[in-house]
Amino acid sequence: MKKPRIITFGEIMLRLSTPDYLRFGQTTLFQATFGGGEANVAVSLANYGMDTAFVTRLPKNDIARSCIMELRKYGVGTDQIIYGGDRLGIYYLETGAVSRASKVVYDRKYSSISEIEPGMLDWDEIFKEATWFHWTGITPAISSSAAATCLEAVRAANRLGLTVSCDLNYRKNLWQYGKTAAAVMPELVEGCDIILGNEEDCEQIFHIKPEHFDVTRTEGEIDGAAFIPVCRQMMERFPRCKKMILTLRGAVNANHNTWGGMLYDGKQAYYSRRYDITHIVDRVGGGDSFMAGLIYGLNCYDDDLQKALDFAAAASCLKHTVYGDFNQVTVAEVEKLMSGDGSGRVSR
Repeated sequence: MKKPRIITFGEIMLRLSTPDYLRFGQTTLFQATFGGGEANVAVSLANYGMDTAFVTRLPKNDIARSCIMELRKYGVGTDQIIYGGDRLGIYYLETGAVSRASKVVYDRKYSSISEIEPGMLDWDEIFKEATWFHWTGITPAISSSAAATCLEAVRAANRLGLTVSCDLNYRKNLWQYGKTAAAVMPELVEGCDIILGNEEDCEQIFHIKPEHFDVTRTEGEIDGAAFIPVCRQMMERFPRCKKMILTLRGAVNANHNTWGGMLYDGKQAYYSRRYDITHIVDRVGGGDSFMAGLIYGLNCYDDDLQKALDFAAAASCLKHTVYGDFNQVTVAEVEKLMSGDGSGRVSR
């Protein structure tokens, strides 16, 4: 059997976060890290020991070099990153507390990857020896040319026989170049074997939603069975899709969420354990950590879909305890939580 090799493609940014729950207007300093949906997935998978590479376009400057050093530190392949343009995108994060929601301010216009064009990347070379390609709905939201390049990648991956996964990742504030997600995303999603979304993505992009569901009034509980019709409709619309997965987040407040997921394979629905996360350290990257866990599980658990889903949910639960975009946990730590050991006792 061919050893799994996963390629992810998208934007990585400098993340500037206010410390200690301070608001933007209060802070006099920011904590600098890096993050971005597809890079977050690559780091998680590298932490699990998988052969993983991240593809993007960066400027040639010291901040970009620092970013690449950070990726390499976790074992993510960076050899296919190309250079050009003038800047690395930035996002600012104000972490919310209790009833005050977190806030994100983007500063990513004219970033290097927003100016990428089809033909700049040699996808046949990038996908040599690869088995899996992952992208998210953030990339086609950046610019029309980024969307076209992502479509180029999906078509190349389809032609070369890779498994293609996407996280729908709808970000309304990013779709600013004159096209809507509803207009751009279907052609991309048509090439996907695995589709991940949350309780809002399918509604916001494809107008497919469960009946009598209000994301603002979950009171910490979401009934996964209510989303089976959503999964069915998505798979009918995108017949290449073999598995439709939804993350299920119940928000009690900014620090306390319930968390789990469901997977539908066209015949049967699988449900993960629901985790009660009472003291969230950092929820940014939660969906990415779930996707990475799912990719790992689907590659390593011999078609045991329940175990793959359980790994994804446990991995993402642990991510909520880790500061930064990257989920810095091991397979052993995830499997320990899967086994029911969430005691948090000191390991000596």
